[in-house]
Amino acid sequence: MVRFSCFFSSPLTPHPSPPLTIVVPTLNEAPGIVSFLQPLQRLRERGVELILADGDSQDATVANASPLVDRTLTSPRGRALQMNAGAAHAGGDVLLFLHADARLPDDAERLILDGLRETDRRWGRFDVRLSGAATMLRVVEWMMNRRSRLTGIATGDHGLFVERGLFDEVGGFPAIALMEDVALSAALKRHGRPLCLVQSVIASSRRWEKHGIWRTIALMWRLRLAYFLGAEPARLAEIYYGRSQ
Repeated sequence: MVRFSCFFSSPLTPHPSPPLTIVVPTLNEAPGIVSFLQPLQRLRERGVELILADGDSQDATVANASPLVDRTLTSPRGRALQMNAGAAHAGGDVLLFLHADARLPDDAERLILDGLRETDRRWGRFDVRLSGAATMLRVVEWMMNRRSRLTGIATGDHGLFVERGLFDEVGGFPAIALMEDVALSAALKRHGRPLCLVQSVIASSRRWEKHGIWRTIALMWRLRLAYFLGAEPARLAEIYYGRSQ
């Protein structure tokens, strides 16, 4: 049996039945976790639930985050496992999975909830905008958003959101080491295409800037192609995280 460590916190009291739960997987994010969470406090004040699903960080991530979230969980390490753990404890009817280096639009909950209701879609994502100023990053984000619209596949950088019932119906994120977002999107797409919001999540461009834009494009396409050709996700994760150090 998997055991989770749960810590409740916060001077803010969430709505008894939050309309939206944001699940944030973390691992050793202490230096930036407070600045990431501070803008989300406005959403909490409007009834959004915020859960931090930590992969047993060895720094002060959980301690620093606890006053700024509704719940922290410690789960086995791995983004898919952590996000599933957070979802299992979520109270919201809609789940939003957000990276700890991303920034949401100020009215994210309205965009999601109104968009799903008005279109009868059951899941979706935001456009993505990379944080850096380089002109080539504008090309990269355009390609990411265009590809997502054409394929109906969202990545974690897009801020994927989904009705809780549908997430449970497809079995959540598959327990794989990489491409869990692509695999979940493929499963969700069998139940309908995503709502593609034009408003943007601002995602960190640090890996593009550190390793080079063209090298990173080549790596991501290589990994994606290998995944679709049946490569083992654990091996792909070794390549990806090895390059991302």
